[in-house]
Amino acid sequence: MNLFKKKILSLAFLFAFIFFQNGAIAQIIRINEDIYKQQNISNNISVYEDLSGKLSLDQVIAKQGFELIAEKIANFGLTSSTIWLKVQIVNPQKYKDIFLEIKNPTFDRVELFMPEQNGQFNSHISGMVVDVKKREVHHQNPIFRLSPTSKDTTTYFLSVKSSNPLTLPVYLGSFKSTLSSITLGDSIFSLYIGLIITMFLYNIFIYFTVRDKSYLFYVIYILSVGFTQMSLLGYSQIFLWGDNLSLNIQGIVLSIVLVGITSVLFAAEFLHVRQYSKRVNYYLNILILLYSVGLLISLLGYPLQAQMMLQILTIIVSISLITTGIVVYRRNYRPALYFVISWSCFLLGVIIFILKDIGVLVSSFFTNNSILIGSGLEAVLLSFALADKINIFKKEKEESQAEALRVLTENEKLVREQNILLEIKVKERTEALENTNQSLNVALINLKEAQSQLVDAEKMAGLGQLTAGIAHEINNPINFVTSNIKPLELDIIDLANVITMYEKLDFSAELPPQISKIESFKKQIDIAFVREEIKSLLSGISEGAKRTAEIIRSLKNFSRLDENDTKPADMAEGLDSTLILIKSTFPANLKIIKDYQPIPEVECMPGKINQVFMNLITNAIYAIKSKEIQNEHEYITLKIWREGNFAKISLKDSGTGMSEVVKQKIFEPFFTTKDVGEGTGLGLSIAFRIIENHHGNIDVITNLGEGTEFIINLPLNTK
Repeated sequence: MNLFKKKILSLAFLFAFIFFQNGAIAQIIRINEDIYKQQNISNNISVYEDLSGKLSLDQVIAKQGFELIAEKIANFGLTSSTIWLKVQIVNPQKYKDIFLEIKNPTFDRVELFMPEQNGQFNSHISGMVVDVKKREVHHQNPIFRLSPTSKDTTTYFLSVKSSNPLTLPVYLGSFKSTLSSITLGDSIFSLYIGLIITMFLYNIFIYFTVRDKSYLFYVIYILSVGFTQMSLLGYSQIFLWGDNLSLNIQGIVLSIVLVGITSVLFAAEFLHVRQYSKRVNYYLNILILLYSVGLLISLLGYPLQAQMMLQILTIIVSISLITTGIVVYRRNYRPALYFVISWSCFLLGVIIFILKDIGVLVSSFFTNNSILIGSGLEAVLLSFALADKINIFKKEKEESQAEALRVLTENEKLVREQNILLEIKVKERTEALENTNQSLNVALINLKEAQSQLVDAEKMAGLGQLTAGIAHEINNPINFVTSNIKPLELDIIDLANVITMYEKLDFSAELPPQISKIESFKKQIDIAFVREEIKSLLSGISEGAKRTAEIIRSLKNFSRLDENDTKPADMAEGLDSTLILIKSTFPANLKIIKDYQPIPEVECMPGKINQVFMNLITNAIYAIKSKEIQNEHEYITLKIWREGNFAKISLKDSGTGMSEVVKQKIFEPFFTTKDVGEGTGLGLSIAFRIIENHHGNIDVITNLGEGTEFIINLPLNTK
């Protein structure tokens, strides 16, 4: 501690020193009968601050820089200096078992230099670097046994080094009084821990009952508070870290960070900060981040700087949380009052403890344990706040139930009043619905009739196209036969005349003239030509008859439209029959390419499948005819093959193709791209339904301007 700071503190608390000490300060401590009560000798010792932290005992003695402590308890705060204490004791009555205790367990290292007969000093080390179990007195506070000589002044030196706030409450007492003080402190801490555990168990039980996050954050917070007090009072050295200095230092920093973060989290949840103010919630999150930064600084090897930051941050957090609680309370949230009072109790305990350390207040049971008392009151009051929160919830629930009951009563009354009107309305509505239902039934019947008429229209359109094709196909061979009959008749008459002339031969008369006459007639009719012409005419009639028979057979194969039973059918035969019947519609530049691979017959209704073939081929012909620029040769490629258990029939044209939008709609009923009067839009819809009824499907591959391919997939009967 520098001289300027000491002078400021001395002036600030001069009146308090005079009031509480009742006498002049003596540097040499005389042991008397009061030794059986621990006495505070903090203001009877001299101190020297080694700013370098590297001086030896001899160097410190040589400097003669010791100054009497002006405060009742020296407080150096956070410092990297080594503090040297000079204690001079006179023991006129030769008391034994005199113990010197520094009531601060957070020193890194405390070393006592005890004089020997030869003028040398014997060193005894304590602090967090020494395991509690290895100390002469098994306690977290540095306690040393002194042996002052009779009537002589015995001078002891202590060096203290700490990474935590450095206060020096030095006490002297007998073994009995020291032990009594230790026992009292342990008992008080045991009661405190018992309170913390009780609050934890009680509130964790409530949390699992009501599932309110406030209770969860509260139990985490009070555990952090308990852990912090355990670290600050040195009990973590006994139960957790032992003589590991690094863990002891980091443990204190960690406990401060945990209690800071959990206090902010609990306050934010309990006070519903996010609901009342998003800005304050954002500010609290920044405080949590700063606590994390402080811990990181400590872990990086700068615990002293971390402690400085955390002390300032703790003051800011305390003020912020109390202010937040007041603001929330003023918004009519009653539990916030308990929160403010509980935090105020804790801060008051901390303030009392600090005032005791700097000598403003007298050291007593209350002032020595004010932090524990304030912390305990805080835990209890926060528990009351949570309990009050339940009462608020209960009251709100009761009010809600009362309001619900009132609304229910009013609703019942309203329902009773409306029942009569409702019955009348229901009756009227029922009659209206019946009338509407009748209208809908009539509309449905009309719709079905219209649908049937449209399907029939599509069938008639197909039938008309088919009839025109058949008429054209049959007319050619029939005309051929008809045109051959008259010449054949004339030739047969000529042959009949020749035969008649031979039959009329008079064998009793001269034959040569008669035969000459017949030969002359034969030359006249050109009998050789007649014979050849008859053969040609008969061949033409035969060909016409065969062509007619083929058309009739194709028509018979195609026209099984009234068959409802499935039967095995040859897909190639169905395609060929369809081609024959609509051949008259082919443009002159159309070529049919066939690629029929052998496949089993398909179990189907052949007439229905032929109808699908006709619709698809007819559409392909229309797509080819619709092209603005006709190629020398346009194509329709028919392909049949097997793929697994499916028969695949492909019909690919070189027509106009379709856009993606048109492709998505082609199987919709009444959708057509043909001009008005050229199509009903039902052809592909009927084809799709027929294939679907056969448990198959139709794939469409098309690009605008590149033609279209329909691939029919029909399941094969492979049993």
